[in-house]
Amino acid sequence: MQLPLTPLVVLLFAVIAQAVFAAGLLGLARANQLPNRFLALLMLAIALWLLDGFFRVANIYAQNPNWYFAPIYYSFAFGPLLYFYVRSLINHDFRWEVRYWWHFVPVLVQAALYGWLRWQDYETRNWFWQTIHRPYTYRVEFVGTWLSLTIYLVLSLRLLRQYRRWLLDNFSETSQLRLLWLRTLLVLVAVVSVQWLVELVLREFFGLYYRYDYSTELLGVVVFLIGVVGLRQADMQAVRFAPEEEPDSFVPVAAASTAPEPAVDVPSPGEYARAVAAGVHNTNESAASIQGETSVAAPVVKLAATAVDEAVVARIRRALEDEHLYLNPTLTLAELSEHTGLAPRLISFTVNNGFGQSFNDLVNSYRVAEVKRRLATPDARRLTLLGIAFESGFNSKTTFNRIFKQFTGVAPRDYRVGE
Repeated sequence: MQLPLTPLVVLLFAVIAQAVFAAGLLGLARANQLPNRFLALLMLAIALWLLDGFFRVANIYAQNPNWYFAPIYYSFAFGPLLYFYVRSLINHDFRWEVRYWWHFVPVLVQAALYGWLRWQDYETRNWFWQTIHRPYTYRVEFVGTWLSLTIYLVLSLRLLRQYRRWLLDNFSETSQLRLLWLRTLLVLVAVVSVQWLVELVLREFFGLYYRYDYSTELLGVVVFLIGVVGLRQADMQAVRFAPEEEPDSFVPVAAASTAPEPAVDVPSPGEYARAVAAGVHNTNESAASIQGETSVAAPVVKLAATAVDEAVVARIRRALEDEHLYLNPTLTLAELSEHTGLAPRLISFTVNNGFGQSFNDLVNSYRVAEVKRRLATPDARRLTLLGIAFESGFNSKTTFNRIFKQFTGVAPRDYRVGE
């Protein structure tokens, strides 16, 4: 068998080899095992799909027709694997359940069909192609893959958008958790989906096969990006975000955070404030004692949209202004909750409605103010600008530059004292 060494043949072979190698590394990774294995399976599924394109451009099908209907088509798995990768990556507590298998029923049917065809003789496979596959099952597979990928892509984008909002309400430092590369990947997958739609229209309405087919090249870019950047995210810090439609969706936080608070009914912000003012630091017991009840394990309920209690505002302000918690570069909502004795939901409610900011913006506003204060002192010449930033609670140059410009409108190097 002879292979033409055209640029496309060489490039496809290299991308497929890289995808298999990266998938192996991800599958063996010790950290974040579940998301990494979802990603590894996604890379393998795409690599096998690319193998069909490689066989086509390398003229392998023409040289050996027995390669037709090789069991390498698992395109119905693209969407579900992408979605479950996103879901497990942003929630370290996610666990696989039997009920999730229904998402993969189409790919199991797809695998069974090609597995059965592989054991048939060439005449049977040729008959199947001419009378069934090209007019029927090929259309079902192509349209079904596009539809599945589009649906799960929309679900993944929505989940990522919820996660990024949640980050701002729970973390003061998000540079390692923002998953900008994942958003880029999802946008690129959306481009693939649009290209597939174009191919679908051309084939269904104009009978054009492989004339304007660029999905192979685009999927090659997708799997290359996953291989290069996905490995860097393989040991991402564990976070515990559950989608909004699931119960207890706003319970933080990172692996280093404290254990979840005992679950009790939350009466109101005012009752928490009175408990704190009375000097009781276990807010769950406080809430129960105010009502004259014994604290019992019960599902946490969402806070009602009541007025913000000034005592809670004052306690949060004191923790940041007088006790300087903002100097902790990785301060989280859970850590502020542990320090103040206030429930995380109460703090989140108060920060959003009392301060009019997200937790992230509130903490970083104190850090920026501290940088500006230090720059105005005679001691400012003793340290570099980055040194002052680090002493003010920032822990990376990139984050400092971005946050400082967000609050002041100018880059740190362009800031002038007194502005």
